[in-house]
Amino acid sequence: MSFKSGFISIIGRPNVGKSTILNAMLGEKISIVSEKPQTTRNTIRGVKNIEGGQIVFLDTPGIHEGGGLLNKFMVREATASLNDVDAVLFMVEATQAPGDDDAMIIKELKRLKCPVVLAINKVDRVEKPLLLPLIEQYSRLFDFRDIVPVSAIKGSGVAEVEKVLCGLLPEGPKYFPDDMVTDTPVRFLAGEIVREKVFQFTHREVPYSVAVSVEKFEEKKALISISAVINVERDSQKGIIIGKKGEMLKRIGTSSRIDLEKLLASKVYLELFVRVQKDWTRSPSSLKDFGY
Repeated sequence: MSFKSGFISIIGRPNVGKSTILNAMLGEKISIVSEKPQTTRNTIRGVKNIEGGQIVFLDTPGIHEGGGLLNKFMVREATASLNDVDAVLFMVEATQAPGDDDAMIIKELKRLKCPVVLAINKVDRVEKPLLLPLIEQYSRLFDFRDIVPVSAIKGSGVAEVEKVLCGLLPEGPKYFPDDMVTDTPVRFLAGEIVREKVFQFTHREVPYSVAVSVEKFEEKKALISISAVINVERDSQKGIIIGKKGEMLKRIGTSSRIDLEKLLASKVYLELFVRVQKDWTRSPSSLKDFGY
């Protein structure tokens, strides 16, 4: 039997569950998640090995109408992922009717020649009779290869999505070794985990003003030593990240270390610092320095 493989881009507007479904399909957490929109900023590749094949998923930032250099970077990252893929998984929410951001994405999809599968996520939050009208709405907007209702956070429908996507794979080579789940450097993933905790524990504009840079990543015999800087735009944000008597920074650090030890299968020593990089989200050179 021939080997099948391909690249599949996961796209959608912010906070529809793209990273959650990727982690669920891989059975391992490689993409950070939070309840807040626009958590993902860079495209992350995840590798799923199946019997007789391999899927390389591209988890992308949410596509949305938004100003600002960072927002524009994220939208460019997402739309660029549509080039040269074998299929697209377009994710939407069962709790919302198609909106302007969805229309913008569908406009991009119409220029593609590859098949597109629609996953309607968060079906656990709506009554079943409401799903059929939503499916009909989306069916009128685009000719999807298939439409699958899912609850990524609960795992229902995820296997069906996988099955549909596997059926779209062309014959191809094995792009990555069997034991590789992502080609994203662990140094980058370490910074992402710290940023995830900032998203979880802080509010308002603070998480959106944060960039994490990993300045040291040393692997020793029984310990990995990591030093990371949480960059913010203003002194007031620095105070929030540190917290009263350093409690917030300690909370972020402890939670990050626990996740890092799971990811790296090793004891981790994590040092965190906070630095003010004034208005970095508006500076092209600062954005480039932080990988955006």
